[in-house]
Amino acid sequence: MLQGKRDVDTVLTMGIMEDVSIIPQPAGDTNKVDLIMNVVERPTGGFSAGGGISSGITSGPLSGLIGSFAYSHRNVFGKNQKLNISLERGQIDSIFRINYTDPWIQGDDKRTSRTIMVQNSRTPGNLVHGNQPVNSSLTIGRVTAGIEYSRPLRPKWSGTAGLIFQHAGVRDEKGNPIIKDYYSSPLTASGKNHDDMLLARLESVYTGSGDHGSSMFVLNMDQGLPLWPEWLFFNRVNARARKGVEIGPALFLLSLSGGHVTGKFSPHEAFAIGGTNSVRGYEEGAVGSGRSYVIGSGEISFPLLGPVEGVLFADCGTDLGSGHNVLGDPAGARLKPGSGYGYGFGIRVDSPLGPLRLEYAFNDRRAKRFHFGVGHRN
Repeated sequence: MLQGKRDVDTVLTMGIMEDVSIIPQPAGDTNKVDLIMNVVERPTGGFSAGGGISSGITSGPLSGLIGSFAYSHRNVFGKNQKLNISLERGQIDSIFRINYTDPWIQGDDKRTSRTIMVQNSRTPGNLVHGNQPVNSSLTIGRVTAGIEYSRPLRPKWSGTAGLIFQHAGVRDEKGNPIIKDYYSSPLTASGKNHDDMLLARLESVYTGSGDHGSSMFVLNMDQGLPLWPEWLFFNRVNARARKGVEIGPALFLLSLSGGHVTGKFSPHEAFAIGGTNSVRGYEEGAVGSGRSYVIGSGEISFPLLGPVEGVLFADCGTDLGSGHNVLGDPAGARLKPGSGYGYGFGIRVDSPLGPLRLEYAFNDRRAKRFHFGVGHRN
């Protein structure tokens, strides 16, 4: 019966069964028992809708709100393969995405999964190329397609390798392609309406217990492959680490992230510093945008009442003096400081969408700012 219990748990972890039960039956041998497993399959496909907050919030009371609509199928071809088709739309943002995942490639004994992805997105360009004239805005359009393979490497460690193609360009508020912003800074590395790149991607992830307060480390690298002369050639490395420590009922959380990019890359792909998920107390991308960056954060959260938590936090970030090395120096043209810090307090409320975060922050330039976010910080 113990082995039967393990088999039930194994079937349930597949995520495609609503209920699994075992019924013992007498066997021909009086010393043995036959076990019959009854399974009830979950509905495998369905539609869903929701909402959230854009990570690149721009000015205006509703500009950061997004709505979403999705269709998902969890058991394509009866092999536990998953198909997700989703659309997210905001006042400025839009993302249409198709993901097809085989969670365990047949015949592979390393539990390797395969994901094929196609995505078309429109996002505001304010993180790097903000402060445009009134009634003038930039939108970055990206068409992306790729394939990724992932597998466990050892307990709590996983690895991913993939190949991704991206076609990206910038448009003005009328939808016309442009190659320079208001400050005459280039918007593409090639000088054409679009930049094309083929990326070889490697990623390694360590996760502790899996909850937000546990330890986490992520290291990823993108290498541009110039198979055609026009395709961009660059290398980008990014790392994130997090460590949580329980202090009685409170949780003290430290996080550190950093990255560096070399070679020829699109200016709008520079590391942007400042904002709700970066250095609070600043607008999105207002601290700086550079080839390198380091951001550190410390916060302590504590229960208040039911699903409500209080939080005290402090953030700091710097572009390590690399802002002027981005093509066109968009940060220098906007007089971004290149480094800064912020601190403040806030509340968090558990919800079906994830934690709702309302925070009030002060920065080192004596400015004050409210921040609202959905979900945990990156």
